[in-house]
Amino acid sequence: MVKLEDRPIEQVREEVIDKLIYHYSHGVISADAFERRLDKAMASKDHQEIADLAADLTMQVDGDYTREKEKKLNINYSAGDVPDNETVINVMGGSDRSGRWKVPAEIRVLNIMGGSDIDFTDAEFTTPNVTIKTLCIMGGIDIKVPENVNVVTKAFCLMGGLDNKAPSIADRQAPTITVEGIVLMGGVDIGLKRTIKEKFVELANQMKALFGSSQR
Repeated sequence: MVKLEDRPIEQVREEVIDKLIYHYSHGVISADAFERRLDKAMASKDHQEIADLAADLTMQVDGDYTREKEKKLNINYSAGDVPDNETVINVMGGSDRSGRWKVPAEIRVLNIMGGSDIDFTDAEFTTPNVTIKTLCIMGGIDIKVPENVNVVTKAFCLMGGLDNKAPSIADRQAPTITVEGIVLMGGVDIGLKRTIKEKFVELANQMKALFGSSQR
């Protein structure tokens, strides 16, 4: 049998978080207890400390939970017809791309004294590699991504800046968004719309509503 300390710590963490969400969704632990344990599970770097957070939880995660988790947390892929590229132009104005939309392989953004909001949180990816080519002159782009994508930045900034707060810790099979181009007296901000903890709490509440209603 493989010892606990010899297992990948992220695997142990994921299993414990799954148990916490499952037991909370079935009313075994309270919201306060769930969030308190979740905080510790995400922060700890000790195998045993993480495992102990679910040591008193005896129910086993089932297939219904696993399917719902994959449906709600996995990246959306779509094979529908979509152009290879999309062009966004803002001159002293702004644009917003959000909600459920199909992502092309290349997005070209020209902002002159204008701005763009591009939100990939609920988007449907049609390719594992997406490139955003930008020219921002006294303008900017605000990019929101899910936590399970990789983000690469190659933009050249002059009297401007690029701030990438995306964690970029997804696996190799996850989509990669590459941001390249020129930023002059402007800015590009990249970050998560929801933190990983917020995503887990949202999932737990959705599961609680689902499983709670099914038990009535």
